Amino acid sequence: MDNGVPAPGTGPRIFRFDDIDAFRSSVRHLNVDFTPLVRKISAEQIVLNLPGCDVNFTRSFPRIVDAQLAPNCTAVGFSIDDGVPVRFNGVERDRCVIVVGNGGAAYSAVERTPRQYASVVFTPGIENRGWPQTGSNFGIYETSAAAQDWLRLLVVQVLQLSWNFSEASETAAASAAIRESLLAAVDTAFADVVAARWASRANATPQFKIFRDVEAALSEYITQPVYSGDLAKQIGVSVRTMDDAVQRYRGMSLHRYLRLRRLWLVRRRLLAGTHSVKACALAFGFWHLSDFSRSYRTQFGESPSETVARSRQA
Repeated sequence: MDNGVPAPGTGPRIFRFDDIDAFRSSVRHLNVDFTPLVRKISAEQIVLNLPGCDVNFTRSFPRIVDAQLAPNCTAVGFSIDDGVPVRFNGVERDRCVIVVGNGGAAYSAVERTPRQYASVVFTPGIENRGWPQTGSNFGIYETSAAAQDWLRLLVVQVLQLSWNFSEASETAAASAAIRESLLAAVDTAFADVVAARWASRANATPQFKIFRDVEAALSEYITQPVYSGDLAKQIGVSVRTMDDAVQRYRGMSLHRYLRLRRLWLVRRRLLAGTHSVKACALAFGFWHLSDFSRSYRTQFGESPSETVARSRQA
């Protein structure tokens, strides 16, 4: 659901969602896939598109997130609130961290509670400012509390004050100065980065590549179940190695993750309204039908037959 959308160039756009199946990320230049960890969601995104950069605020819900940045841009992200640590690229951190990725970089995160985040996407990509250089995955770094607080306050002020621009020409006139203020705040955050062993581990690429290989292989199994032995054989590693990678980046066992994924594939097919519940469950490897029904209701807050009835009404 899209609420309160002003004319292009005159202020932020606000997107609010209360339905899992309707939620889509509104952030440009970032391809996002997610798996909710709750039955009901309440999400909000505020997006301000300016020449040279986009400023984004997200009020999220418990979920698993995978994202990849588009080419020719640089994204910087940080939390707006403090709370339960988020598992980002295999490490759990909360306050005083900043993440950065350059064109094509990817990240994986597990958010167990509702949180608030901000990101700034610069186009074209940022060079020659002394920021950390990243490769195929986003980097995560520890900065000072003062630098992070400045970033938080600045993003809030940008989004609030941009409502005062009544004409597109006013937004255009202010955009260069806003971008420069954001760049200066990010410069300070990276100047205050402290060396930390956990950051080196989070920013290492070998295990992240294995995890990405697992995800890529899973993307091929959207019409049939996938089992651990077949998956390990396809990507050329042991089941134990896969389990270690999934534990790190998902915070759960490989088998639990595969079961969760199969439940979502069943739901996708049931929402299409073309299969019986029994046939759909069996097609994705759920042979114990009563156990399947309990798991489905626990995950989605409704029975499989209720999902089918809702899809037919829609």
